[in-house]
Amino acid sequence: MGDFNHIPVMKDECLQALNVKDGGIYFDGTVGGGGHSYEILKRSAPTGRLIATDLDDEAIEASQKRLEEFRGRFAIHKSNFKDYEKVFGLEGIEKVDGVLLDFGVSSRQIDARDRGFAYMQADSPLDMRMDRSAYLTAEIILNEYPREEIAKILKDYGEERFAPAIAANIEKERKIRPIKTCGQFAEIIDRSIPAKFKQNGPPARKSFQAIRIAVNGELDGLYECVIGLTRRLKKGGRIAILTFHSLEDRIVKNAFRQLELDCICDKSLPVCVCGKKKEIEIITKKPIIASVKEMAINSRSKSAKLRVAERIIQ
Repeated sequence: MGDFNHIPVMKDECLQALNVKDGGIYFDGTVGGGGHSYEILKRSAPTGRLIATDLDDEAIEASQKRLEEFRGRFAIHKSNFKDYEKVFGLEGIEKVDGVLLDFGVSSRQIDARDRGFAYMQADSPLDMRMDRSAYLTAEIILNEYPREEIAKILKDYGEERFAPAIAANIEKERKIRPIKTCGQFAEIIDRSIPAKFKQNGPPARKSFQAIRIAVNGELDGLYECVIGLTRRLKKGGRIAILTFHSLEDRIVKNAFRQLELDCICDKSLPVCVCGKKKEIEIITKKPIIASVKEMAINSRSKSAKLRVAERIIQ
C-alpha cells in the first residue's frame, strides 16, 4: 500500500463546528486517511473517544497508523456509516457528542490507477468500489445493465442531460467489445455530447460521478441516516456534514429542515395533535464553503459544502 495521501477538506471549519471537548464521544463516519479524526482526538484530549467507520481497507490501515498515538481512545470499524446502529451497539454507545460525515472521495482513491475513479486515467479498470470486497463494479453496470437503467443512473445521479445518448452509445459499444477501461467510457461520453456543450468542464465528470454513486449505493438511505444519526446526539451535540455535489447537499438540507420543524398541524386546529417537536437548531443557514486560499491549495475543496446542526432536545 502506498501512502494514503488525502488533504482533509475544511479541517478547521469542521472542528470548530463540532465544538470538540475533553471527554466527548465522537463519530467519524468516513475516516479516510484519518485527517479529521486526528484533530478530533487531539482536541478532545486527554479522555475524548472516537468511533470511526470506513469501507476502504487501505484507508482503515492508513488511519490506524496515523492515530496510533491515541491508542485506547479510538476504534475503527470496516462498515458503512449508515450501519451506525450496529457499530454503536458493538461499542456500547447510546449517544454521542458529535458526528462528522465527509462524503468526498479521497485523493488516494482518485489517484490510484487500479481503482477506476478518475476519467483522466485512460488505462484504469472500471472498478469504482469503495469496498473492494463488494461484488458490483462500474464494469458490470456498463456491460450488463439495460440501456434504460444506465440512462436513469446518469440522469438521476449525474444530472446529465445527454444521458439517453450516452446510454445508447454504451449499448452499441458493448455489442462490439466489452467496456473495460476508464478511457473507453470517457471516449463514449465525449462522442455522445455535442461540442458546444463541452465548455463547462470535462464532459465525463457527471457520468463518472453517477456510475460511482450507483456502484457504492451512496444515496441509498442517506436521508434516513442523517435523521437517525442526528437523533443519536446528546443535547447540545452537533452534526457536521461535508457534501461534494448537489444531490447529497439537497438530501442533507431536507433532513435538517425536517428535524428543525416544530408543530406541523393545520393552523386552524386549537391544539397540536401531531406531536412534532423541533429537534435541532441549524447552525449554518447557508452552507460554509472553503476559503479562496484552500481552494487554491486543494482543488477538490471547490465543490465542498459544510452544513452543521445542533441537537436542542434530549
